[in-house]
Amino acid sequence: MINHENNPDYLNSFLDYTVTILNKSPNTIKEYNYDLATFLKFIKVHFKMTDEEDFSKITIKDIPLSTIKQIKLDDIHAFLSYLTNTYHSKAATRARKASSIRVFFNYLSQKANLIEFNPAQNLETPKLDKRLPKYLSLEDSKRLLNVAGSDDNRNNKRDYAIITLFLNCGMRLSELVGINIKDINFSECQMTVIGKGNKERTIYLNKACMTAINNYLAVRPVEGIKTDKANSKNALFLSERKERISRRTVQYIVDKELRVAGLDTSKYSVHKLRHTAATLMYQYGNVDIRALQEVLGHESISTTEIYTHVANVQARSAIIHYQMLLKINFYILY
Repeated sequence: MINHENNPDYLNSFLDYTVTILNKSPNTIKEYNYDLATFLKFIKVHFKMTDEEDFSKITIKDIPLSTIKQIKLDDIHAFLSYLTNTYHSKAATRARKASSIRVFFNYLSQKANLIEFNPAQNLETPKLDKRLPKYLSLEDSKRLLNVAGSDDNRNNKRDYAIITLFLNCGMRLSELVGINIKDINFSECQMTVIGKGNKERTIYLNKACMTAINNYLAVRPVEGIKTDKANSKNALFLSERKERISRRTVQYIVDKELRVAGLDTSKYSVHKLRHTAATLMYQYGNVDIRALQEVLGHESISTTEIYTHVANVQARSAIIHYQMLLKINFYILY
């Protein structure tokens, strides 16, 4: 049972529901908690229940359910407007918070029966700008791989394996740091990753990816690995402190390799490597949109459509073609 001591009971009950019934990931739960805590702090100010203006000092535990029952759609709109005017929040940020609020009120009204009226029932999602994602060119991708492969430091094999997996598998940062050695089937050249919503998918690897992983495993520490909640003993990638590598450390590694390759780190990042994999698969492999959706682990096809315009070619041959262009002979099958 979730028990955030600073939350009102109905919020903790909602978070329990998202874990046990909706099977949401820890990261999603954390986002729900942050979004809704921010919303409730705004409500406390909006309803003149406090004179405190510093959100970091506003408590929400004492907000009664009777206050939640008074919330109307206009109040939610006021919150989204507040985010825009005060924090200059982007549409994507406001869309995420609107989604959190919508799920929260649906739980209170339809699942827990704690309120009769759902003020978020007709809440629309802020319109997102459909801009093409930034990505590395084919030549830049080759240069980044060459730099990562030639970097002369004691972690170069680890760092090269990380860059290789990002550029070719299109995986998310959370998926990479969550890989355990047992997730890799060495005889079948494949591995499983846990994506958004705790959804598992299989990524099939070829000789070059397996070689990068095996070269790293040959020098990966085996002694002194920490026993902790992060299950570091089984983690594929370890930090200098011999614990599961953190997101921040991976971001640092990618930034470092990008700088050495002469690429703009204000323009490119870990997530841009995922965009790169997806975009180059499309551009050079004519990958079918459904196949690309599966490779990337997108729940909705509309999310994948940003990378595509045409094509109806088998994904396997497309990805093989893409890998050949990068001169790293491995497959992603699905």
